[in-house]
Amino acid sequence: MASVDLSADRRHISEVTSPPPLPLRDRATLWGEIVGVSVISWLYLLRMPMSAGALPAVVASWLSVFPPAAVDLWLVFMMWAVMMVAMMLPSASPMIAMYARIARDRADASGYSAWFFAGAYLVVWTLFSLAATVGQLALQQSALLRGDLTTPPLIGAVILAVAGVFQLTPLKNACLSNCRSPLGFFMTEWRSGNGGAFRMGLKHGVLCVGCCWALMALLFVMGVMNLVWVAALTAFVLIEKATPFGPMVARASGIVMIVAGVLLAWHR
Repeated sequence: MASVDLSADRRHISEVTSPPPLPLRDRATLWGEIVGVSVISWLYLLRMPMSAGALPAVVASWLSVFPPAAVDLWLVFMMWAVMMVAMMLPSASPMIAMYARIARDRADASGYSAWFFAGAYLVVWTLFSLAATVGQLALQQSALLRGDLTTPPLIGAVILAVAGVFQLTPLKNACLSNCRSPLGFFMTEWRSGNGGAFRMGLKHGVLCVGCCWALMALLFVMGVMNLVWVAALTAFVLIEKATPFGPMVARASGIVMIVAGVLLAWHR
């Protein structure tokens, strides 16, 4: 019975070639929430504490029961987690908006279904943030991350070259294609209800991590705390995923990264 229902769901979506736009009020609410979460995330990045000693006195007193090293590690994780929200939520907004348009006329979707989808997407990037935190800690303990949170030239060259090669691979192209086609994604992946929205959000998050993980690794080259580069990468990901020339930009950038990696290794 479940397979029959799933088939019917997908048949319904496949018949929707152009879902009607959301009413103005719903559209304003959705985009207001996306923009609001993104802005709050960027404000945190601008003011974020990076050690227990930089916390406000009241917060520091609450956390005094924990070892300072544990608090520092938590703050590093928070930096990565909030940074991924700030960077990736804007690029996911076309997919979230398309889900809201399709789900609006379906009886099995609630007014919060779009945020089940978005929340699951951010869960995947939070798990990626945990991996990035572990990676940063490993680099620091191996003395491969300098005080400005950048890698030495040779390590940076390797990261650039690996990221550049990945930009040219079929896996990158496949993940990017799924991220660039909201309606196509839902035609093949649709699930009903809030649970279905959450599962689809997880799937989209996995595809997005598959598309962008190498770009996020570039932060170790440019400076994890360098918000100018964070903003530049945010714009780059948005161009890749939401503009007609995204695939061309991805391939061209791959070549540029490989050349930059070779030059950095040569002049180290």
